Amino acid sequence: MDELWVEKHRPRSVDEIKGQPSVVNRLRAYAKNNTFPHLMLAGPPGTGKTTAAMALTRDIYGDEFRNNLLEMNASDERKLESIRTKVKNFARTTPYGNAPFKIIFLDEADALTNDAQGALRRIMEQHAATCRFILSCNYSSKIIEPIQSRCAVFRFRPLANNQVESQIKMVAKKENVLLDEDACEAIVQVSLGDLRKAITALQVAAAISNKVSRELVYETTATAPPEVLHQYFLACKEDGFHASRRRLKDILNNFGLAGTDFINQLHRVLYDIDLLSENEKLELTRLMAEIDFRLVEGGGEQLQLDSLTAQISTILNFKS
Repeated sequence: MDELWVEKHRPRSVDEIKGQPSVVNRLRAYAKNNTFPHLMLAGPPGTGKTTAAMALTRDIYGDEFRNNLLEMNASDERKLESIRTKVKNFARTTPYGNAPFKIIFLDEADALTNDAQGALRRIMEQHAATCRFILSCNYSSKIIEPIQSRCAVFRFRPLANNQVESQIKMVAKKENVLLDEDACEAIVQVSLGDLRKAITALQVAAAISNKVSRELVYETTATAPPEVLHQYFLACKEDGFHASRRRLKDILNNFGLAGTDFINQLHRVLYDIDLLSENEKLELTRLMAEIDFRLVEGGGEQLQLDSLTAQISTILNFKS
């Protein structure tokens, strides 16, 4: 793999951004007027926040946009000192050329400590005339209210399946990758509306074979196919604990899954399983949340997954 396809096929202007129509319309107006307020871009990973920020900056400043841009990943520079030095020093300098203001883009701003956010708020106040801030975050609730109130907030949503599908097919065509419908559907399912994840999955699979199949997608993304997870539920319902436990072990070994990965993938297919009643699905959701919490808190993986299997078998009314 020479170049990351995520970067190679990233939109270069606001007009090229797919999905997020309400966001694109507002950003297009900012680009046309060559000005905008402080911005906060909030939403899940892979929905276009970074792309939107860079596209807007490029539309306003052209190819020399980096002369008036400071780009920082706040998860790497989350401490107070980084805000006081790098950000403040850049904000206090005059814009390059005839630019009306400079832009500071803080990616993953929700990783900043409260002290760092407090310092950032003061810098935003002091340099509002010559500097604009663009903050991206997964969780806007982690951004202090004084910063939120100074920003125009944009909410990014996971892309619809058909939007992810069209983009994947476009990239596959440009990269001369043979992608059948089943493989494309598999990529859509594992990406969960995250276009960056979808394109990466395509590139990883294509590095192994130019003809990407459904099986290859699941293998390279360490994802158990839905039918395999369905069989696990069926075993819990009909075959008893020991057989279900063996099937669980096979799934973990064959697809290289950690305990939390298995639970997340199990929950993903839960509501598509016809053999379960609505009450059983609700009870299993509660159970999965409890076991997932225990694993995150450091509970022994094998013991917790055995407990999950035993309780699913009980809930599904298995009788010895």
